[in-house]
Amino acid sequence: MKELLIKCPTCSREHDYYQSKPWSPFCCERCKLIDLGAWASEEHRI
Repeated sequence: MKELLIKCPTCSREHDYYQSKPWSPFCCERCKLIDLGAWASEEHRI
């Protein structure tokens, strides 16, 4: 399968979409949890 590079919305690191499937669109679990914390503390809004 061809590599699909995307940027992590938290740290902007480029990573392969298919390799980070459990955490997509984030590059790792840490970035996913940082984003979740930002939503929980109301730093992000719709």
